[in-house]
Amino acid sequence: QVQLVESGGGLVQPGGSLRLSCAASGSTLRFTAMGWYRQAPGKQRDLVAHITVGGVTNYADFVKGRFTISRDNAKNTVYLQMNSLKPEDTAIYYCKAYDFNVWGQGTQVTVSS
Repeated sequence: QVQLVESGGGLVQPGGSLRLSCAASGSTLRFTAMGWYRQAPGKQRDLVAHITVGGVTNYADFVKGRFTISRDNAKNTVYLQMNSLKPEDTAIYYCKAYDFNVWGQGTQVTVSS
């Protein structure tokens, strides 16, 4: 069974950048689509970005042009590069391996001055 561990979250000022990582163990991510989601307090969990096995990406409108999802199959890791961060990006960010239907534990991102 695959296990996912997110890292890279933290406190950043508006306009700053962070790179989140989602590292897998127990199985390869090479053959599964992956997604990044986020959940703010009191709100539902929303899809942020998605990447297919072939590397095709899709983004939620609220992050287009600011966030980039990528994958490194050799490192069994998926990334989310977040630029031009806004206070409304504050949330817990989760990665998901679709074929395994497995979530990571989440990493907190706080955007505040």
